Amino acid sequence: MRILLTGTQGQVGGALLPLLRDKHEVVAPALEEFDLSKPESLAGKLEAFKPDLIINPAAYTAVDKAEDEEALAFLINGDAPAVLARWAAAHGVPLVHFSTDYVFDGSGGRLWREDDPTGPLSVYGRSKLAGESAVRSAGCAHLVVRTAWVYAAQGANFMRTMIRLAKERESLRVVADQFGTPTTARTIASALVEILRKGEADLPDVFARAKGLVHLTNSGSTSWHGFASAIVEGLRSRGVPLKAAEVLPIATKDYPTRATRPANSRLDLSRLKEAYSVEPPMWENCLSEELDDFFALERGASES
Repeated sequence: MRILLTGTQGQVGGALLPLLRDKHEVVAPALEEFDLSKPESLAGKLEAFKPDLIINPAAYTAVDKAEDEEALAFLINGDAPAVLARWAAAHGVPLVHFSTDYVFDGSGGRLWREDDPTGPLSVYGRSKLAGESAVRSAGCAHLVVRTAWVYAAQGANFMRTMIRLAKERESLRVVADQFGTPTTARTIASALVEILRKGEADLPDVFARAKGLVHLTNSGSTSWHGFASAIVEGLRSRGVPLKAAEVLPIATKDYPTRATRPANSRLDLSRLKEAYSVEPPMWENCLSEELDDFFALERGASES
């Protein structure tokens, strides 16, 4: 297949690129070449690229900044996916689009299922929900993949921030009343490639097995405090010199942010298993792998 993959400078796009290139021709345009903040320019680019499949992990992800940049967030997360989906529908091209746990209001204590009512609390969440709706209404064969708490050895993310702060501060104060599943970009990429391999000759049928919408995270769950504690423990077990002696739990109200976050971001993975027989590994195991990768990259950078 000839696959158009957006956002390859990001975590999920960057993890997908080598896996897809192993078997397919991948068009991975730079941001300047395929700018989602200029939706009016995209249809012409799609005509030139002529993809057999579009995968769109690119997004506006500055959750707090989005409260002040609503128009830009909706351009990238809502209007641009609408253009991709309409072009895909007109040309019979399947589309994979990534979304987020932030489409839910985070209430209750059970895992969120795909067909649960949405209710985003932030501009970012509303913009991502707009993208989902646009993809669904365009009529193309599609799979919307909702994920959460994404991180990787590279890029800007919670794990890398905690590593830096643990070396700089004597104690870390981390929110303990928001719950979700830390999810590596590698887990997401591997699972999506596995899904695609189940029926490359008939992706519309493959996507229909999940009714065009599936939740994909690592398995298990924790709080941000639990995640931070596991990161610090992983650093200590690797002999990394740290300044931080403790990771203190705090409440959301003690760490005010511009955007409201969902308290419960745990996603139900039943449909992923039933439709595709995919069971992602536990988040703790993947954290260990990602920490190893992080320090391997650091060593490589220092040696060069």
